[in-house]
Amino acid sequence: MSKIELLNASCADQTVDAVVNAANDGLWAGGGICGVIFAKAGMRELTDACSRIRVPLNDGDAVITPSFNMTNARAIIHAVGPNLSVTPGAYDKLFDAYYNSLVVLMDNGYHSIAFPLISAGIFGGDPANHPARRSAEQCLAAYTKFTEDHPSYDIDVKLCAFSAAEMDEVKQLFGN
Repeated sequence: MSKIELLNASCADQTVDAVVNAANDGLWAGGGICGVIFAKAGMRELTDACSRIRVPLNDGDAVITPSFNMTNARAIIHAVGPNLSVTPGAYDKLFDAYYNSLVVLMDNGYHSIAFPLISAGIFGGDPANHPARRSAEQCLAAYTKFTEDHPSYDIDVKLCAFSAAEMDEVKQLFGN
């Protein structure tokens, strides 16, 4: 049976089949959760794997690599969220980043996944637009659509709000 839960934690620390990297379109090591994942996986190994993928990726795309030195995950799914500073209101692409990650998860025979709040950090744009809440809304919408589209494929989704402020902003969406 599929389920989704909200955690006040780092997605990089969850024991799951796949950890999601909030990736940039070039799949290079960045800041925030992207930098953490590259460091945990192994900078050289993950950089080499990413260099074999044709870039630039489009907003909403998701691709997979091995997890290398991350012992808590079997794979890393790199999801490109829109930069809401550049493209405010690109929530359809944010939805696609979550949904396409779930499709990549299924296509690789995996069932559990840990997401960060994609496009809620440095790509979040104006804080007055509540990027953490907007991101969580798109994750919930993608989860709902995926489970409707693939009712016989069980998934376990962990959406991770890293900071207390992010958690406060999104917890009411989960009835917390």
